[in-house]
Amino acid sequence: MEFPEDLLYTREHSWVRQEGEGQVVMGVTEFVQNELGEISYVELPEVGMRVQQMEVIGSLESIRGVTEIYAPLSGRVTEVNSFLLDDPSIINDDPYGEGWIAVIEMEDPEELKRLMDASDYQALIERELETLPLEEGEE
Repeated sequence: MEFPEDLLYTREHSWVRQEGEGQVVMGVTEFVQNELGEISYVELPEVGMRVQQMEVIGSLESIRGVTEIYAPLSGRVTEVNSFLLDDPSIINDDPYGEGWIAVIEMEDPEELKRLMDASDYQALIERELETLPLEEGEE
């Protein structure tokens, strides 16, 4: 599993990458897409929507279930990845690149300090994987 060093992460498995003055690109982590399997539907936030940090702004759906997408920061959605509407599997193929969800214009850059770096997020995932029940045939 990848944990790109240039990203910041939330406990709800969103990531952010700073892009330009006051803007971040956000998406969901490789962990989420691994847990869901092949993503079949994406509900994106609306452009212009004001969001609060850790507010639900969309969802992902697969045969395994639905998971909510949380805003990693407060601000205004300035762009969404509309390609995901036609091909949500882009998230499975490239969750940290072409599978981005939205661009958010931050209201409070101090909120970045509440996010985890790659090593902290990796430690969180390792703890979560230790507590997951084994699937049939695994030891």
